[in-house]
Amino acid sequence: MTFPIQFSDRVKRLPPYLFVELDAAKRRAKGQGKDIIDLGVGDPDLPTPAPIIAALAKAAKDPRNHRYALDQGLPELRRAIQRWCHDRFGVSLDPDQEILPLIGSKEGIAHLPLGLVNPKDAVLVPDPCYPPYRSGTLFAGGEVVSLPLFEENGFRPDFSTVKRATLKKAKLLFLNYPNNPTGATADPSFFDEAIDISRRHRIMICHDAAYTEIAFDGFRPTSFLERPGAKAVGIEFHSLSKSYNMTGWRIGFACGRREMVAALAKVKANIDSGIFQAVQLAGIAALRMSRLEIEKRNRIYEERRDLLVGGLHRLGWRVPKPRASFYVWARVPVKRSSGDFAKWVLNQTGIVVTPGVGFGPSGEGYVRMALTVPKQRIEEACRRLRKLLG
Repeated sequence: MTFPIQFSDRVKRLPPYLFVELDAAKRRAKGQGKDIIDLGVGDPDLPTPAPIIAALAKAAKDPRNHRYALDQGLPELRRAIQRWCHDRFGVSLDPDQEILPLIGSKEGIAHLPLGLVNPKDAVLVPDPCYPPYRSGTLFAGGEVVSLPLFEENGFRPDFSTVKRATLKKAKLLFLNYPNNPTGATADPSFFDEAIDISRRHRIMICHDAAYTEIAFDGFRPTSFLERPGAKAVGIEFHSLSKSYNMTGWRIGFACGRREMVAALAKVKANIDSGIFQAVQLAGIAALRMSRLEIEKRNRIYEERRDLLVGGLHRLGWRVPKPRASFYVWARVPVKRSSGDFAKWVLNQTGIVVTPGVGFGPSGEGYVRMALTVPKQRIEEACRRLRKLLG
């Protein structure tokens, strides 16, 4: 006889993971013979640059790279990260104590609360947001306090609305600019305000900077760590996934206040055994590449952005044009919930869009579309939407 298996209470507290549900819906639609245009998950369709692939191929043949990796990452990789942060943002970092390579920034973000948050500690989480901010908090036993992001406020949290009692018990604040899912950006004064609140209330800051290298119209996003006092109060996460089309390679890094880096390193030392060294060496090759490769890639995304936003505008769908990230965040143009609208669009047109409510309650009324399909498919998506909504 078998016995029933009960999920842990912490797992029961987790909402369904949005992209798992999206994948199931796509599989059902494909099974029905639909031609799918996937504007849902932000997974670059452009190939990883050839020099990175060549570095991996060479390193993978070396038996020295087949063994356990160092938990802290190769010293050469940490030095490459140090140079990249200095060259890109003017930020100085100690490669031994203020930098930690990760198996993708997602795992680091999700594990960080385990090293810093005690049960019942409040964690300030933007709403809508990248789901691991919430799930990581819940796994650590923390209390999620949502900071609504409203369009009229540029999709930035209004700290003046947070109750003093909440600030008093808050331990950690998540920020993310350029923002996923809204595509919003933050200026230096916003980071200065967050740093001031952090100092006054002793709240650590975690800034997810995964999209700093995807920007348009001459705009160059800043790093949170560029601001005076930032490194004293926070940590920043970067990812090679979106910057170098390496989502499947799983490599990123955390950098910032050494105690926060050390807390994350201790959690990871008890959970994983580091990044495959061949991937680390490929990461070094990526970080040493010319910015011309990134600019070339960004021009492709910019053309796609203009094509999609222009096509939606011709439908009468008022959609803002993002300056950064590869997401278009749009109000639902009909009287439907975001989830119902996404299902309707998929069933009627074969187009996958992500319902905003999947990123949090304040995302209701919006959908997210990713610029990760070729221009011809974006044109086809606009034609199908014209038939549906026109």
